[in-house]
Amino acid sequence: VDLRGNLGYILPLRAVKVGAMLLVAVAVGLSTLMFQIVTANRILTPSIMGYDALYLFIQTAVVFALGGSALATAPAAGKFAVEVLLMVLLSGLLYRWLFTGGTQSLHLMLLVGIVLGTLLRGASSLLQRLMDPSEVIILQDLFFASFNQVDPVLLGVSAAVVGVIAAAAWRLRHTLDVLALGRETAVNLGVDHRRIVTWVLVMCSVLVAVSTALVGPVTFFGLLVVPLGYQLCRGYSRRWLLPAVCLLGAVALIGGQLVLEKVFGFDTALSILIEFAGG
Repeated sequence: VDLRGNLGYILPLRAVKVGAMLLVAVAVGLSTLMFQIVTANRILTPSIMGYDALYLFIQTAVVFALGGSALATAPAAGKFAVEVLLMVLLSGLLYRWLFTGGTQSLHLMLLVGIVLGTLLRGASSLLQRLMDPSEVIILQDLFFASFNQVDPVLLGVSAAVVGVIAAAAWRLRHTLDVLALGRETAVNLGVDHRRIVTWVLVMCSVLVAVSTALVGPVTFFGLLVVPLGYQLCRGYSRRWLLPAVCLLGAVALIGGQLVLEKVFGFDTALSILIEFAGG
């Protein structure tokens, strides 16, 4: 909209930004939909497991220990890899405890995730109070998702990972339909419930980790697009819901960016607009 000047310079920049939005739309939409299926709860998102809190704690701990300049000059690829690895490791430990422990309670795992998220947010807040105010200002930009400084190489790597998981989710669409009927019904219909739930949770953790490490946290975005998908789709077949939530996410992010630029003149953050509309 209103493109002026050298298109050869402008279009590649816009393409990276729009590509990041599409990737986040797919990652957050799919992860939220699949997470709600395995937890049998439509008001939960993978963020409840503490991914956003862990991401913010990593940024805060780095600035607290090494200073804001260390965070700004850190190699983008290395920083991305460490953040994804730590977030996937956290979820892996929770899932291993869930499926090898004595309780095997999904609700207990969710409760532990909430407690860990609260603990990490508290630790981040404590470290920020001990910091120099100028370094806290550096951190504040990381507390909201940003699509303006996405590394094209990392975007390509993230797109490959999300593409593979999206293809796997599409192959599981019929199994997800059965899984949504409940554990007992799914087992009676021949679904290996423990294996499928473990695989779905792993996919959700990787999708959220990649999305968060690439652009930052988008906490309530999934709670906006997935319920809209249920409202707009006739029936609950995942062959319609899976693409619907991805497309709705793309409309919300790209439309929100347009409103941010043309109405608010970049005076706020896209994630604030999305969460306000979602609320």
